[in-house]
Amino acid sequence: MSMTITEKILAAAARKNKVEPGDLIDAKIDCIMCHDVTTPAAISMLKEKGIDKVFDNEKIVVTPDHFQPAKDIKSAELHKRLDDWAKDKKIKNYYPLGRAGVCHALLPEQGHIRPGEVIVGGDSHTCTYGAFAAFSTGIGSTDLAAAIATGNLWFKVPASMKFVLNGKLSKGVYSKDVILDVIAKIGTDGALYRAMEFVGPALKYMSMEARMTITNMAIEAGGKNGIIGFDDTTKQYLDEHLKSKKTDYKVYQSDPDAKYESVLEIDCSKLEPMVAFPHLPSGGKKIGDCAGLAMNQAYIGSCTNGRIEDLRIAAAIMKGKKVAIRTIIVPATPEIWKQAMDEKLFDVFYAANCVISAPTCGACLGGFMGILAATERCVSTTNRNFVGRMGSPKSEVYLASPATAAASAIEGKLVDCRKYV
Repeated sequence: MSMTITEKILAAAARKNKVEPGDLIDAKIDCIMCHDVTTPAAISMLKEKGIDKVFDNEKIVVTPDHFQPAKDIKSAELHKRLDDWAKDKKIKNYYPLGRAGVCHALLPEQGHIRPGEVIVGGDSHTCTYGAFAAFSTGIGSTDLAAAIATGNLWFKVPASMKFVLNGKLSKGVYSKDVILDVIAKIGTDGALYRAMEFVGPALKYMSMEARMTITNMAIEAGGKNGIIGFDDTTKQYLDEHLKSKKTDYKVYQSDPDAKYESVLEIDCSKLEPMVAFPHLPSGGKKIGDCAGLAMNQAYIGSCTNGRIEDLRIAAAIMKGKKVAIRTIIVPATPEIWKQAMDEKLFDVFYAANCVISAPTCGACLGGFMGILAATERCVSTTNRNFVGRMGSPKSEVYLASPATAAASAIEGKLVDCRKYV
């Protein structure tokens, strides 16, 4: 009866004693994330089918984030449809403009993510929430419509891969470097429809924010979900952020004899700052092998690295310095924005000649607030560097940690951030 944490959560959601990889199950959904790009399409599907209900108006969390504030007429219309629907369905957890933020930072911050639950969202990086010992995965608009109406979805139980993070990260090396190293090792399809379970002593030294960076990018290796077990760090975060039902969540842990498709061990103490070269997140190179490449833009934000910890890291490097290239800072939520302001991080960014934006996903997907022209290069804390991802198909995106992005902004080229920390 041994199972991994992913299998245990899915078995409980399917009301089964045991599941195995490959099983098809009908699972109960505990939380649904809806944003301004994929949800309007789901709303239209429901309307076409004459379905005028939601399964539970307290288990759906709605926020515009990709094009907020609206950048043009089309995005304004998306917002209006989302706004009208959320009000009509009396969605309890609705975050309109002014309280809206990057979804995968907003939901944990506002206490909507709990261990042991099944969470889905109309966005591929919904796997972020697996940092809280939950099963969380992205879905398309059709499945989103079904989940909104019924509160259930079918899944194929994924096989699990174990990633053992040994040692402790050295100064100037961060969780973003860990996941870029993992993806470089296994490739963008190395975990295709697999559960990527991260374990090991290195996690003990990582905050929840750092852990969310790791699970956020599980999809970039093809993973169905990323997941990290519950510990004291998880509990402390939840005690601070859960708004209700603080103690009635269910914690699952993998059995010692659980079966894994593969096991990869990584000595985190030997890792260096990484940069993923275009045009795949698997193009990771050690900074020592790529330092000196000129950049045109630095971008610090997104659902991967737009949290307060990330902004503090960047500010510590930029303090008392000026950036050599245009540099865009995007706090992921209004609370993070205010906290950064209260901590005077904005003073540092302003003095360094950075642009400070309201929370948005805009630049990450090539929408607005940081679009690249042909031949331009951007060092970015985002999660994807596909062709044309942040603008012109002739531009290039280089993925890195906030520290590497900040240090590179100062010098206008890829540099080893360890000289600044």
